[in-house]
Amino acid sequence: MIPVSINDDWNMISRTIVPLIDQKDIFPDAGSQSGLGDVLQIVFFSPKEPTANGWIWGVGPAFLLPTATDDLLGTEKWSLGPSVVALRQRGPWTYGGLANHITSVAGASDRADINASFMQPFLSYTTPDAWTFTLQTEATYDWEGEEWSVPISAVATKVTNIGSQLFSAGVGLKYWADAPDGAPGGLGVRFVFTLLFPK
Repeated sequence: MIPVSINDDWNMISRTIVPLIDQKDIFPDAGSQSGLGDVLQIVFFSPKEPTANGWIWGVGPAFLLPTATDDLLGTEKWSLGPSVVALRQRGPWTYGGLANHITSVAGASDRADINASFMQPFLSYTTPDAWTFTLQTEATYDWEGEEWSVPISAVATKVTNIGSQLFSAGVGLKYWADAPDGAPGGLGVRFVFTLLFPK
C-alpha cells in the first residue's frame, strides 16, 4: 500500500494486487498456463487520525483490469465497484476486514460477466522483532454462478529492508474450505512479498 497525503486530514492509499499465476488442468485438455493475471487496483480515502475507539478505516473504488497474459489466466473484462477497509490495533494484535464488490462494465462479449463480492476478515500478531503471524480468509461470492470460493490462509511474514526500501516477505498455507467445480481446491502454499511505504 502506498499512502499519499491529500490534505491535513485525509490520505489517499493505493493498493495494487498483481497476481502471478501458474496453473494446469483446470478443465480436461486445458494444459498449463503461467503468467500475469488481472490486476486489481484499489484506492482508499482514509482519515489520518483513527476514530475515538481506535479504528482506522477507508473507502474508495476498486478496479479490475484485464491484464492477463493468457485467456485462461484472466476474465477479459473491465470491472469496477466500491471497496471498504477497517482495522484496529491493540498492542501486538491487529484485526479487521476488507471488502469490495466488482461488476464488469466492458470487455469481451463471449466471456462471463463479473458480479462478485469479496470479504477478507483478518487477525494478526506481530512480535517485537517484526515477525507477523496472520490468519485470514479471502471469501468471494459469485452472484452470477451463485457459488462461494473460501480459501483460508495462515501466513508468517517478516519485515526487513534492502537499502532504504522496506518490504515484507513470507510464506504460509492455504486451504480451500469451499470452491466451485474446476477452481483450486485442497491445500496449497502461499508466498507473500509486499513493498512498504510507511508515513
